[in-house]
Amino acid sequence: MPDSSPLPPVRLHSEAELARDALSTPLLSRAALLARWAGPDTRVDAGGGLVEEQLPAAAEALGLTGDDAMAHASEAWRVAVDTGLVEISDGDGDDGDDDSDGTVTQGEDLALLAGGSPHDVLGIWLAALDTVLADAAVPDLDGVLDAVGGEDGAGDLDLSGLDWDPEAEAEFLDGVLGNLYLLTVTEEGPGDAPVPLPALAASMIVPSDMGEPTNDVLEQVSDAMMRLDDQFRLLEPVGLVEYQPVDEALMADADEEPAAPVDDTDVSRYGMVRLTPLGRYGLRARLLEAGHEAPAVGELADKGADALLDGTATFPQAAAQAEIDQWVRRRAPLDAARDLLTAARGQDTAAPLRRLHCQQALSLVGAEAEPALREVLDDPELGGLARVWLTENGCADVPAPSEDLIFWLTIDTIAAQLAAEGNSEELRALVEGLAAQHGGFFTAAWRVEHPATADVLEAMGRLHPDKRIAKEARKAAFKARSQHGS
Repeated sequence: MPDSSPLPPVRLHSEAELARDALSTPLLSRAALLARWAGPDTRVDAGGGLVEEQLPAAAEALGLTGDDAMAHASEAWRVAVDTGLVEISDGDGDDGDDDSDGTVTQGEDLALLAGGSPHDVLGIWLAALDTVLADAAVPDLDGVLDAVGGEDGAGDLDLSGLDWDPEAEAEFLDGVLGNLYLLTVTEEGPGDAPVPLPALAASMIVPSDMGEPTNDVLEQVSDAMMRLDDQFRLLEPVGLVEYQPVDEALMADADEEPAAPVDDTDVSRYGMVRLTPLGRYGLRARLLEAGHEAPAVGELADKGADALLDGTATFPQAAAQAEIDQWVRRRAPLDAARDLLTAARGQDTAAPLRRLHCQQALSLVGAEAEPALREVLDDPELGGLARVWLTENGCADVPAPSEDLIFWLTIDTIAAQLAAEGNSEELRALVEGLAAQHGGFFTAAWRVEHPATADVLEAMGRLHPDKRIAKEARKAAFKARSQHGS
């Protein structure tokens, strides 16, 4: 999974929509069907699995045919047991049936699939996901049988013979899914578009500082792709991902002629995977359980304005706007404006960004908020943004700002942009524009009584391409630090 730094906020469907998605997944729907099909005569082994003789009937109950029918039935049964859709009581041995190790009854959770809340349904689906993820980290049965000495299972299980470390395999899959989640929720990432399997495998294998991968590294990536191909095939029926498997022609012997012409440049032949809306919900739940900070858009809608402005400080622009929009729509415009303005005050380093997000939020309230903005016209921290709002909304009798207020607002705005975007091209253009429009800007700016004045002037010196102007900015920053004793 990703490191401990906060993840970008994810946009989730409503729990009602997600619950409908969960109920329609092949694996959970099959598990529910088997739970309703099972009864006191259903025979299970010591591990709770269906005995082999029961599998054909279970597959028939599910309407499954083909070579994989009984394997799918067995998997669905295991999910039914693990999620509490069926319950198995210990056998008492009095019925003379040596093949059965317990009595099967419908579990209490089965009723929740039809009559429970969306949250109840999603809880059952998450339990199913845990089962499938545990299965996906286990090697194929053929390898296990080879390691223990044949199909009769004689001998001791030799994990070294399998070249399989259960903990490492689970961590690898968790890491891949964490990277897929990060790619999905990052605004610069592919979003809902599918991700090529080679890119996911490489994200776990190839060091970030490596230029051209070595042959050994490329071979490791190829091996990882094949493992992931098997794992994503298992994860698709539970609804975590949509998956286009690796083209089987790629795995054919080199001496074999392909059945049809192939395009070697078609990356989709190497597997494509997309996290579903249900998958985003499931992975976020696992991230939260593991102690990661994984916010979701909409979580702050019922909280105070201070929580909104602080919480969106680390959000990307689009996510912050979506969060603020939900918050504003739940409140009366005048009350929302007053709460936002109160929360935007402050001299701490995070205050400029709070005021920037306050401006974004105020742009969403209607004309009813005007009294709140007029109330802060004389506030040294809020008077500037209040004038901007009143002017943009066509309000009459907006008092002109003093020169001191203009300079203070300029420093505050650049400080906020630095906190939000760093040394972006947009900020560079803003800096160049300010210096061009105000020939004596740096002469006056260093006197501004704002905690971020020196830092802003230093940044302007860093960003401006003209060496002479950049030097002026650095001199002004030095004066600002000397004036404030910092």
